[in-house]
Amino acid sequence: MRVRMMGPADALLYRALRLRALREHPDAFTSSYEEDRGQPVEAAAQRLRAHPFWGAYRLAELYGFVGMERELRPKNRHKATVMGMYVAPEAGGQGVARALLDALIAHARLNGIESLVLTVTDGNQRAQRLYEAAGFRSFGVEPDAIRIGGRSCAKNHMHLNLGPQAS
Repeated sequence: MRVRMMGPADALLYRALRLRALREHPDAFTSSYEEDRGQPVEAAAQRLRAHPFWGAYRLAELYGFVGMERELRPKNRHKATVMGMYVAPEAGGQGVARALLDALIAHARLNGIESLVLTVTDGNQRAQRLYEAAGFRSFGVEPDAIRIGGRSCAKNHMHLNLGPQAS
């Protein structure tokens, strides 16, 4: 598996895998399959232009991705949000998620980002263990963060300090 930064040329593969992720794991994302399936491929290309994303590839096949959205205002430009992490189940257990996360963290450090935040669905122990192994720590659980078909899901908010005072 090879991890590399994605761009607009990856939009078709990204859109297809993202739709799969949204359909199979609706509680893991704020976006929904129903919302995104009606969007043109150009919307995926625009997302890949607007934010850095990394993809995990085996040959020409995309098996996972993760993105980062940096804050733009001067007072919080030191922060970014990890978004859209997904690895296809058939690539699970091979270190793909960790390789994607490591690429994102390395990029964040190189670009002066000192604080990364993310949310993970409360109860998703596998994802939470991944983030904890990378150094993220929980700073609270938001009850009723999203609703899917009337069912409430909580989100665990996590933080990774990359600044000079990081241990």
